[in-house]
Amino acid sequence: MELSEEELRMLEQMERALVEEDPKLASTLRGTSFQRAARRRMVIGGVVLVAGIGLLIAAVLLDLTAIVQTIVGVLGFVVMLGGAILALTSARNPAAASPKVRASGRSGFGVVDGGRPHRPSRQRSGTPFMQRVEERWRRRRDRGF
Repeated sequence: MELSEEELRMLEQMERALVEEDPKLASTLRGTSFQRAARRRMVIGGVVLVAGIGLLIAAVLLDLTAIVQTIVGVLGFVVMLGGAILALTSARNPAAASPKVRASGRSGFGVVDGGRPHRPSRQRSGTPFMQRVEERWRRRRDRGF
C-alpha cells in the first residue's frame, strides 16, 4: 500500500529536518557508514589473504626443517582462509548496504523510502508453503496443463 501524497510530503519534510538537525544520524540511516565499514573489511580481508599466501610461499621457499615448514604452511593457510572469509562476507550483499535512490534522484533512508516499493513485494499468506504448492498444482491440473 502506497502512502498518500500528503503523507509523502510530510515524510520528506521530516527527512529534511532530520538531515539538517543531525547529519551524522542521517548518514547512518542511509547506510553510507555501513558501506565504508564493509569496504574497509574487504580491504583488510584482501591484505590478510595476501599475507597468508606470502606465508605459504615462505614455507615452501625457505630451507626449514620439515616440522617448522609444516607449521608455517598450516599457519599461512589458516591466515589466508581467514582473510578470504572476511573479504567475502563483507562483500556478500553489496546492494543491501547501498543507499536507495528515489525517482527524484535523492537518496532516501531505505527504511521508509517514501512508501514506494522498489520491487513488487511478496506478501506472505498465512498458509504453509506445501499447501500453497498443492493449491497451484490443483489449479494447473484443472486447466489441463
